[in-house]
Amino acid sequence: MQRVDAPEILDSDACAPHETLKVLEVIGRVNRWFGGVTTTQKMVERVAEATGKKHFSVLEVASGLGEVPDLVRKNLARSGIALDVTLLDMARSHLPGGEFAGGRRAGTNDAVVADALALPFGERAFDLVSCSLFAHHLSPQQVLQFVKESLRVSRCAVLINDLVRHPLHLALAFAGFPLMRNRVAWLDGLTSVRRAYVPSEIRNLLTEGYSREMAPRVEISRHYLFRMGIIVWKNAPEKTTLGLQ
Repeated sequence: MQRVDAPEILDSDACAPHETLKVLEVIGRVNRWFGGVTTTQKMVERVAEATGKKHFSVLEVASGLGEVPDLVRKNLARSGIALDVTLLDMARSHLPGGEFAGGRRAGTNDAVVADALALPFGERAFDLVSCSLFAHHLSPQQVLQFVKESLRVSRCAVLINDLVRHPLHLALAFAGFPLMRNRVAWLDGLTSVRRAYVPSEIRNLLTEGYSREMAPRVEISRHYLFRMGIIVWKNAPEKTTLGLQ
């Protein structure tokens, strides 16, 4: 199944204000029900295990309402891992308290409006830079640019949580309209599966984009219902090796 890149309605002016919040809420359900939250949680646990750290500052890129890092933060607190989360999105309207976000407050999270490909932070500003359902929106060149920029501002690792392109995944997305109950979210979901990457494509992007000596260490794992978790290490533990699960 070839990758087909096409714009999504939520990313355009074609998405009316009242639809934006509904689509963001559907994305939240998808992340809660179909592996989005657990994928990020397992990656943070992996970093905590490898580094011995129990407290991380996290920049969540393309965060929307920030439900994934918020749920991960609550879940990990039970096992003694603390997260301080900063949300970043290009659209103010997508963030908590934004125009289309129903006046929701950001709570304990800071929220920043900025471009993910030109992060407005200094080097090593956060322990982790994380994103969920964002990488498939990017061209191959932009994926590499995002990783390089994220590594610049991270101290430990970059965490990428995204879909895996697969014919069965597309079939499930077609059948998923009753669960989504929103036409825009359903159409965007189909587009997302078609434009998603597969693990080998991500691996090649992240190795071929650097010289052999400078290539970062990468771990790619598969998760529930066509999710993958990608850890790009800033300073990889010795036992970390490039590979796929």
